[in-house]
Amino acid sequence: MKGFRRFFIYFTLLLIVSISLLIIVAGSTRHVQIDSIQLNGIAQTVKENWGHPEALDGYGTDTDFLVLTSGNEQLYSSSDKAFEGIKVPLDAVREGMITMPINNGEEFLGTVIFPNPSKVAIARIIRRLMLITILIILVMLISYLIFLAYINKNVMEPFSRMKEFAGSIAQGRLDEPLIMDHNNIFGVFTESFDIMREELRASKQRETELKMKEKELVASLSHDLKTPVTGIRAICGVLSVKVQDEYVKAKIENIEQKTEEINTLLSDLLSSALDDLGEMNVNPTEETSDILTTLVEEHDIHNKVSAGEIPDCIIKIDKNRISQVIGNIINNSYKYADTKINISYKFSGDYLEMKIRDFGAGVDPEEIGFLTNKFYRGKRNTAGKEGSGLGLYISSELMKKMQGQLICISEKEGFEVVLMIPLA
Repeated sequence: MKGFRRFFIYFTLLLIVSISLLIIVAGSTRHVQIDSIQLNGIAQTVKENWGHPEALDGYGTDTDFLVLTSGNEQLYSSSDKAFEGIKVPLDAVREGMITMPINNGEEFLGTVIFPNPSKVAIARIIRRLMLITILIILVMLISYLIFLAYINKNVMEPFSRMKEFAGSIAQGRLDEPLIMDHNNIFGVFTESFDIMREELRASKQRETELKMKEKELVASLSHDLKTPVTGIRAICGVLSVKVQDEYVKAKIENIEQKTEEINTLLSDLLSSALDDLGEMNVNPTEETSDILTTLVEEHDIHNKVSAGEIPDCIIKIDKNRISQVIGNIINNSYKYADTKINISYKFSGDYLEMKIRDFGAGVDPEEIGFLTNKFYRGKRNTAGKEGSGLGLYISSELMKKMQGQLICISEKEGFEVVLMIPLA
């Protein structure tokens, strides 16, 4: 702001001085005076050199003059332009010029004519005004260019930096400080913007820390809850063997089923929390393909799976993680389809393709692309059924970490999941 005030004062003073100069120069025409001594001196010189007009060329004076003989013939003229159209003394009188007769005793020799002093003064003033005006325009132009450079450096460039800075903040880049310059108009705002950036960064950091603590809490609780759930499953297993009453056995099986659902939800929550924390580790090892049969049998607690023959090969998987994937898919089929499940295998390039298909209501085709999103649940057959929307998301992420892929396919009758298991 100080710079703007200085420029304003400078331009104001320049304008006042310019107007004053123009007024002074223009007003000087009011004081036009005739230098009679100079005119008499010129007349005397003309008289002395009447017979020799060429001698007048060397006469030094800033006043033009015209010499006419008594017969009105031009004897001498210092400026043809100044006396254009003057043929006789009467023409000079009409133009307001000064005429002086030249006499040699009683003999009339001729007339010396001098330009109109007012016109001479006005012409001189006009020339001065033009010169002053040109100088003023040059000074104003230079000042204007300097002011533009000042505006560009102290307004446009800082404003552009602030615009880029605002874009960086909008994109979440809060670690880039704003260059501060207290000499420009935005100096104070620049400092305030950078303080805002620091506060936003600190707030974002606090928010991130809180989210991490929340995820750690979810992971911790999920892990701790799995222990009593495992104990309940074990007790249910013992009771189902020892109890003979069919009614009690049915209730124990119901408890065991609900316990298994709780265990699946806890596994999903734990895996999701670990994935957010960057701790959902996968350690692939080389395994024979027949291990998939064992893993399917472990999760097929309702004996609904019908599996085809597995080609003999070596696959590179994390045994526990692929077990989690298969378990998620089979449990989803139990929950949402409750039909038989067909599993088939075949080679597909560098992968062993494992297709798991049920014959339930399936999924709307437009929902297929969303099934592996976190917390997304299909709309067709999920009403009234427990679930977190994490199963297929976690399974897809685990397959990616094992360099494989999980693909969902909607069939006319049923739903199919394809696991692309990498070959060793």
